[in-house]
Amino acid sequence: MRNRLVSGVLLALMSAPVVGAVPFVAGLTTPLYAASTNDQQLAAAVKDRLKGKNYKDVTVLVENGVATLSGQVDLLGYKMQAVKDARKVKGISAVRDNIAVGGKTYPDSVLEQKLLSKIQVDRVGFGQVFNAIGVSVHDGVATLEGHALGPVAYQSAIGLTEYQPGVKGLINKIRIDPVSPMDDGIRMAVFRAIYRYPPLQQYAIVPSRPIRISVQNGNVTLYGIVNNQMDKQLAYTRAMQVPNVFSVTNDLVVPNSEQKK
Repeated sequence: MRNRLVSGVLLALMSAPVVGAVPFVAGLTTPLYAASTNDQQLAAAVKDRLKGKNYKDVTVLVENGVATLSGQVDLLGYKMQAVKDARKVKGISAVRDNIAVGGKTYPDSVLEQKLLSKIQVDRVGFGQVFNAIGVSVHDGVATLEGHALGPVAYQSAIGLTEYQPGVKGLINKIRIDPVSPMDDGIRMAVFRAIYRYPPLQQYAIVPSRPIRISVQNGNVTLYGIVNNQMDKQLAYTRAMQVPNVFSVTNDLVVPNSEQKK
């Protein structure tokens, strides 16, 4: 009798209709597949932002609101923009960046020179003499360091680097010099003291090789390459004579000279 009862119960369970093949869990008000469906929609929304040939090899996977970007792009700038665009999608809580940078490859020394030549003349006519940004490259990863006058010059240097073919990564150590009426006045006064002095006017002729002037809270640092030790000393002396200057650090370089500042 007991065996018949058990068999009847099993038969009833096996014959029960399955609605939509969705398992039911007590206490849940939505089907179990709702989360994955939402992730699929988020993935589609992210992919929709990454349109065009620049992202044709990029794949998007979303799990629990976390987007993982994989594949390859030709420029570092495309990689960085893809991450930014993915973060803008409503519902994306985080982005994992697994995108590789392909495209052209250059020897580090060649890539370093390409970047340096661009950054040296960046923003000519917009106070470029007040930017002192150095570049070094190791295994395709560019390191930027030094000083930029304001956020525009700062972002411009980063943009030039990210969209330079061959750059696979970026380490950003640029510091933005503070902008204040006192520092602005010192910048212009040091500029005039150096560039209106006849022996030093030659450094205004080539935009890529000026004497660069960085000012932080009244402290002046001189960067760049000069022809000889005398010019280095003249620039330092002229800067020291400017009113309100607290100190001058002379980081001007004389090629093929072992003399220390």
